[in-house]
Amino acid sequence: MTKVIKYFGGLSCVNICLRLKLFAPADRYWNMKKEILTTSVVLGLAAAAALALQHTKEKPLETVNYVDLKKYLGTWFEVAAFEQPFEKGCSCTSATYGLNKDGSIIVKNRCIKGNKLKVTEGRATVADKGVNSKLDVQFFWPFKGKYWIIDLAKDYSYAMVGHPNRKYLWILSRRPTLDDQTYNQLLVRAANKGFDIRRLVKTEQIGDFSGI
Repeated sequence: MTKVIKYFGGLSCVNICLRLKLFAPADRYWNMKKEILTTSVVLGLAAAAALALQHTKEKPLETVNYVDLKKYLGTWFEVAAFEQPFEKGCSCTSATYGLNKDGSIIVKNRCIKGNKLKVTEGRATVADKGVNSKLDVQFFWPFKGKYWIIDLAKDYSYAMVGHPNRKYLWILSRRPTLDDQTYNQLLVRAANKGFDIRRLVKTEQIGDFSGI
């Protein structure tokens, strides 16, 4: 997504995203029908999460066994997340990771907020070298946040990131959307790790701008 700021056919990704929103109502109608079909599944998962929450939230949060940083670099789209003040009002949210010469990771978060493209840059360092599943991310000195990779597809097509206090959770995908089956499986895994999945809010993603 390093090309996300470039213009394509005279339109920036911001304009494309905003123009696509003009057609969103019709799309939302069909999406609404699809969501109705899966409501019972989601409600069942939420109920299961409530039962499992008390039994798992005090256990140490486990991460994946190993992360190949080179494969992990690139762009991830936010599929769903625990809503945070710094992301409120955002849509088309994504994060792009690159490698610095000193081994640290460049972080660029992007979203559409107030009809404008918002870009936040930060830096991440590996806290568990050799495993690479625990990162410390800093956007504003001296504050750092823990970025723990707790689930990861074998082909690095999706990931789930959380904080050990379980107050932060992100479901990420290489594409703007994730199929319902995979998404629901991740909900179960998150609940089993002690996250209150009832707090998850799906992120509005309109189109794939990674090639622009």
